[in-house]
Amino acid sequence: MPDAAASASVPAPASAPERPAYRDPNVLRWLGAYTTSVTGDIVYFLALTWAVTQESGPAQAGVVLAAGAVPRAVLMLAGGVVADRFGPRRVVIGSDLVRCVVVLAAATVALLIGTELWLLVALAVVFGSVDALFMPAVGALPPRIAPTGQLARVQGLRLLSIRLSNTAGPPLAAFALSAGGSPGAFGVAGALFVVSLVLLLAVRVRPLPVRDAPEAADVSTPRQEFRDGMRYLRANRRVSSLVVVIGLGEMCFSGPVSTGLVLLADERDWGTATAGWILSAFSVGGAAASLLLSVVRRVPRAGLTMSCALLLTAALVVATGNAPTAGLSIGLGALLGTASGAAMVVSNALLQKETDPRYLGRVTSVMTLCTLGLSPLLYPLVGLVAASWGTGAFFTGCGVVCVLAAGVALLVRPVRTATL
Repeated sequence: MPDAAASASVPAPASAPERPAYRDPNVLRWLGAYTTSVTGDIVYFLALTWAVTQESGPAQAGVVLAAGAVPRAVLMLAGGVVADRFGPRRVVIGSDLVRCVVVLAAATVALLIGTELWLLVALAVVFGSVDALFMPAVGALPPRIAPTGQLARVQGLRLLSIRLSNTAGPPLAAFALSAGGSPGAFGVAGALFVVSLVLLLAVRVRPLPVRDAPEAADVSTPRQEFRDGMRYLRANRRVSSLVVVIGLGEMCFSGPVSTGLVLLADERDWGTATAGWILSAFSVGGAAASLLLSVVRRVPRAGLTMSCALLLTAALVVATGNAPTAGLSIGLGALLGTASGAAMVVSNALLQKETDPRYLGRVTSVMTLCTLGLSPLLYPLVGLVAASWGTGAFFTGCGVVCVLAAGVALLVRPVRTATL
């Protein structure tokens, strides 16, 4: 089915020089939408966790968060089919609109009757289900808004956006909670989603190239489209290997490492302030890598560069978790953020460059399921390993996972020789 957003498409003239992503107003509108959306996510999740804790105690917080995580993971692959079937722009805008309405409605109800547990569970389930549509679609947008030669820069800007959101989101949530309680924080999250929606409406997408446009008789049902996407993934060794590399490389860094750093500071009696400094250094390092890759003209031997960055990440994550002093852990945390950020930017840019745009939503959904969808399963493992063998053992395990990711990238020739 053709992209329903074709009416909003503005194809670039063939003879026009390629504009750097950081100077492209369309890319910057998308970046602003993405930044406000990620910040809204952070405020929402912190507000939800706080509201459940205040209403029913900390034991219920994990249950409610799981109530949102389960439908997101279960529906993620279906979300990829929807993104490819109806076009990522339409799906992103529609799902963002639903998130706005749901969160602002929850803020209003909470203000009127309080943060009842049933309300918070319903909010978590609906938000998680909509996220399963939003995430694959937003991941499929970059190749539609920027030329192939700019994808590394776009991914650098995206990671920089995530780091900035992770820095600004928690203080904003804390201020909103202190000023207006849970209803006020939900209201702030909803307002951020409104800003994101307005910016997304102004984003214009490029139509699929004529040679890549889907045939009318290609597939007719969502189930057939899903199977078609999985066949494409199995048949394309470079793309499927990149999904494995990204899944392994990012799994530990989607949350478990942050939890491990908190446990590390507690185990070594460094205090919570030190944990905050390590996390901040990690974010600064990642932002530096993102900023560098968002302005460089090209990434020479991108596949090999990604593999080396993953090997360096493996060494640094082990060193950070076994550092004898707080100061050394902070310094290593900054280097770890830089190395892992570089690996993340290059690997995601390669995936979007190598994937046929018709299948990008489905491929993104598989990749997202492997990282954000399954990484919560590692949270219990963090505490179990730390309690049994020490926190350093958990970081060593993360290093082994990164080595496996680098090994796949080095052994699969189409990945090792990939270029940007």
